[in-house]
Amino acid sequence: MGAGVIWSIVLSSATLVLALGLAYRPLGDYIAHIYTTTKHWRVERATYRLIGVDASGEQTWQAYVRSVLLFSFVSVIFVYAIMRLQPLLPASLGLPAPGEALSFNTAVSFVTNTNWQSYSGEVTLGYTVQFAALAVQNFVSAAVGIAIAIALVRGFAFRRSGVIGNFWVDLVRGTYRLLLPLSIIAAVILLAGGAIQNLSGFTDAATVAGTTQSIPGGPVASQEAIKLLGTNGGGIFNVNAAHPFENPTPWTNLLEVFLLLVIPFAMPRAFGKIVGDNRQGYAILGVMAGIFVVSATLTTVFEAIGAGTAPQLAGGAMEGKEVRFGIFGSTIYATATTLTSTGSVNSMHDSYTALGGMMPMINMMLGEIAPGGVGAGLYGMLILAVIAVFVGGLLIGRTPEYLGKKIGPREIKLASLYILVTPALVLLGTALSFAIPGIRDDVESTSIWNPGVHGLSEVVYAFTSAANNNGSAFAGLTANTPWMNTALGVAMLLGRFVPIVLVLALAGSLAAQDKVPATVGTLPTHRPQFAGLLAGVAIIVTALTYFPVLTLGPLAEGLV
Repeated sequence: MGAGVIWSIVLSSATLVLALGLAYRPLGDYIAHIYTTTKHWRVERATYRLIGVDASGEQTWQAYVRSVLLFSFVSVIFVYAIMRLQPLLPASLGLPAPGEALSFNTAVSFVTNTNWQSYSGEVTLGYTVQFAALAVQNFVSAAVGIAIAIALVRGFAFRRSGVIGNFWVDLVRGTYRLLLPLSIIAAVILLAGGAIQNLSGFTDAATVAGTTQSIPGGPVASQEAIKLLGTNGGGIFNVNAAHPFENPTPWTNLLEVFLLLVIPFAMPRAFGKIVGDNRQGYAILGVMAGIFVVSATLTTVFEAIGAGTAPQLAGGAMEGKEVRFGIFGSTIYATATTLTSTGSVNSMHDSYTALGGMMPMINMMLGEIAPGGVGAGLYGMLILAVIAVFVGGLLIGRTPEYLGKKIGPREIKLASLYILVTPALVLLGTALSFAIPGIRDDVESTSIWNPGVHGLSEVVYAFTSAANNNGSAFAGLTANTPWMNTALGVAMLLGRFVPIVLVLALAGSLAAQDKVPATVGTLPTHRPQFAGLLAGVAIIVTALTYFPVLTLGPLAEGLV
């Protein structure tokens, strides 16, 4: 790379770090205030009356789980119904209703904050479905994730409590006080940058070649803002953030990366504020930031030194990348979108080099914890912290404690089950896709466009994305088939709600404990030593779990 390119990378990176650093404290403090204040806004009180909720009532973890599952079940039914009724809705653009399997997959996808899209948005869904079903879920599914994280933080903060908060209050506050205001600001900035916002349908335009092209419009800026802030990822256009209507310029590209990261990176501050020790938030933030920097660096290097005559002549592996953004603008976006649970893309990960394409896959396999999805990244990292404390306790021969709470057999079992859920879904889904003869034939003949080792990587990536509720894909895989729609839909459901149940059970167990005073033998969890242990646990757990399948896919392809 030339000196100009390197200088551009340094300047972009410094701008991003500075912006995130400036937002960390005020946004984190505001998030903590949202979930700890006893005052309700007038619009919130009206919402509670509408849905019949007692805002002053606290819930046990079991009641909290029931509320989450009930709300999510109703949401799936609503999104599925509105998609199947699309021809009867206004602003449907004359588009037919998506099929049963695709409607199920899409409803599950948006309710689980995955936003996996087995369809081309601009030619499949009308505007009413986009803003009444999908955009609404972009708000509330993100608010659910934040609510779960806050419930777990309360588990560490509360003493001898049988309750962990009120899900309905957490849901409403996260939507009204955090996501909605920020998305309005972000949408206005994106509009100023050139993103579109209209209900104009399709416009026929003459091309320079003398042909006619039908150009779609849509409520893009508003959906783009919340899909990024809520780490959702679903775009109105098939090419997502590579489309100039969604991501017009290099500076909007950097802005979108900032929007992806700003809430997840601020969540550790909220965590430290609520538990009464900001140093704990800094320790979590340090691990998140360290993993992010290493991943972004490796992905960029792998793409910049892509082997072959064509990549060398182009100055790097430019296949599948927008020339407006270049390699770094693509790899930093890919890193941000797969280390959060977003799934939005501005380049085609399927076209990355073998090792470069492996990095987004590993990012998701880590559990999307650096910084992770809104809420999901924090509670995933706290689960790993529980494991790290347990390991540290074994090393020093003491009963493990974290933030004054003992980590006993119940807590470690819940944390261990959490760690095992997603890998089991990924590996089982991939195995079934190739082990059942009829399904294997369909996957190999219809879904996989690049047979061989790369085809295996495409399927592994798809199930990794679904089970981790990410939503990005290797573009060479056709997922709109009965098997892939159903299997990925199940993986999304189980990958979202089984871990949530385990997290809330852990929150309830911790909240019921009293705090144990720190002693000279207590493992300090705010120092660099513990941060290193936590990072090591995150990487080792992933390496041991996924390394065999990685050797069969991207490693085998990249090392030949």
